[in-house]
Amino acid sequence: MREAFEISGTKIAPGTRGNIEIPLAMLYTHTQMTIPVEVLHGREAGPRLFVCAALHGDEINGIEIIRRVLDSVQVENMRGTLVAVPIVNVFGFVYESRYLPDRRDLNRSFPGSQRGSLASRLAHLFSNEVVYRCTHGIDLHTAAPPRTNLPQIRANLKDGETRRIAEAFAAPVLIDSTSPAGSLRRVATGRGIPFLLYEGGEPMRFNESAIEMGVNGVLRVLWALDMLAEPIAPDVAPSVEVTRTTWIRARQSGILQLDVSMGEQVKRRQKLGDISDPFGSSTLNLTAPRDGLVIGRTISPLVHRGDAVLHLATEIATH
Repeated sequence: MREAFEISGTKIAPGTRGNIEIPLAMLYTHTQMTIPVEVLHGREAGPRLFVCAALHGDEINGIEIIRRVLDSVQVENMRGTLVAVPIVNVFGFVYESRYLPDRRDLNRSFPGSQRGSLASRLAHLFSNEVVYRCTHGIDLHTAAPPRTNLPQIRANLKDGETRRIAEAFAAPVLIDSTSPAGSLRRVATGRGIPFLLYEGGEPMRFNESAIEMGVNGVLRVLWALDMLAEPIAPDVAPSVEVTRTTWIRARQSGILQLDVSMGEQVKRRQKLGDISDPFGSSTLNLTAPRDGLVIGRTISPLVHRGDAVLHLATEIATH
């Protein structure tokens, strides 16, 4: 008989699923804050995949992605272990904030410390109770305010297993990128854990297309890892692989009008939009510095000089 899977002193028997509350911190109201986790522990041994969301508390698409994945997967038909953590930054989620109460970014606080700040303690707890107990990981994000992202995977594609599951996810765009210092991705890959970061949509909104792509992507990874008895997500076209991206920034403050859409191919020197003053008497055209694919944009029509307004994938890999 396979051994039970244990998190925070709670054991989930083989062939069962269960909920775990990882104790995090006591509020000054004497209320215990916990991280909610659901574990599906198959009867047969296999990979241990964690899927998490809301490291930034205002990025909620991933919460709905995880809910739908859990609704789609039956532990009786699964091998290995799926560890689902829909809300990692519970403080930020409650306050609809990207950050923690100490104003720190959780995704720049890993691996953390037992004796550090609140963000550092949360990062340490999550690393030890979830990340280090698993063999693979997927972290679900949206763009930061006030932006939105075309669904995309960011990963270290030089690692063979990471590339394999990234291609299985089949997001519209696949970006070969390094991970920032202090990020969950940096810590996981440093431990040799193949890890995908999914970006799709905007904060504090349910973007249906990004959610649907995320759900199907996670299910395809489960199938690629041989954790599911049969595929339950449709096949799609391979991802467009990107090796370099660039942000186009506003060269003056004003009111922004963009003429291009997410996922659109643009040509060098193509007009992308314009920025004008409220009277329309001073207008600056935005043009593409090179050929590219629109993978992100601001959702605010009001911009300051230097603001990032459009994200282009400018180098597409060929195989």
